[in-house]
Amino acid sequence: MKLLESLERVICAWPQVTVSPHRFGGREFRFRSAEIGHIHTGGILDVPLPRTIRDALLEEGLAEEHHWVPDSGWITFRIRAESDLHHALWLMRLSCSRYLLKTAENPRQSLEELSRDLDLNPPLRSLLEAFLPISASRLAPESAR
Repeated sequence: MKLLESLERVICAWPQVTVSPHRFGGREFRFRSAEIGHIHTGGILDVPLPRTIRDALLEEGLAEEHHWVPDSGWITFRIRAESDLHHALWLMRLSCSRYLLKTAENPRQSLEELSRDLDLNPPLRSLLEAFLPISASRLAPESAR
């Protein structure tokens, strides 16, 4: 499926992200050692997220409960057409962003950039703030200074 190859090509270009075969078929994406999601050959994208972010995505209709473990932090998104590719990449960037924030040189600036790039609404942006290192989360956003 060309869409899945496109998805893989884009995600593999992200810094510190690798791809490998997934144990249940398809391809698995990792930021360093942490899985940020995997895609099954049929176009089912599974993404691990903290429960708070998962719940917000479900509430807004931006993802489905995971197809095998619905009462978990995982979500599922089905890629059926080229128009689904943008949203699939958005979900993967959201998953990756919590690890980026933990390892960024300037986590507060990274949060601002991610919020802008992903066009995050205030509730999702607020949920991502929990992944700022303590020293960065104590600093007020530049817009509040």
